[in-house]
Amino acid sequence: MVALASAAILAGGKARRLGGRDKSRLVIEGRPIIVRQLEVLQRVAHDIFIVGPRADLYADLGLPVYADLVPDRGALGGLYTALEVARDDAVLAVACDLPFLDAGLLARLVERSAGHDGAWMATGRGAEPLIACYRRSTRTRVLDRLRAGALKVADLGTTLEMAAVGAEEAAEFGPLDRLLANVNTPEDFARIESSR
Repeated sequence: MVALASAAILAGGKARRLGGRDKSRLVIEGRPIIVRQLEVLQRVAHDIFIVGPRADLYADLGLPVYADLVPDRGALGGLYTALEVARDDAVLAVACDLPFLDAGLLARLVERSAGHDGAWMATGRGAEPLIACYRRSTRTRVLDRLRAGALKVADLGTTLEMAAVGAEEAAEFGPLDRLLANVNTPEDFARIESSR
């Protein structure tokens, strides 16, 4: 698969529901989530970096780490930082707690974003803004939302023209429950571990 984009792993959350544990380092099927993500992202991106608070936490990965340019603004602040520092026009943005990324799906999001402000999955759960591809040209509008205090990433569809990969199309790449599984709570972690 050809490298198509920049890719940002958004790892700036506080993980309060997990007692502050680093979600990216949780071990799923024998490997930390972030290692699993890197293996997939390397197939679709040549400019891979982490947006997170402390570079020392990820020194072993050999990736650039950028702190939020606009601090304390949650995932939207992380996305804005990713758009500012990325080298490519297409920027994949993935939350650090998604253990089952699929290279084919990510490539589809990059392809679908062409001619739009970006592309994300849109399923019965709604838009999935943290497994998506955004165009760097949107960064000023994202910054405007940050400055206005409109921090909900899923609401970017009111500002950006996002193409969608629907549930049926996304299912070509695997079961949706697996593709979208994320670890926010100890219960999520236990459920993912027990579904093996």
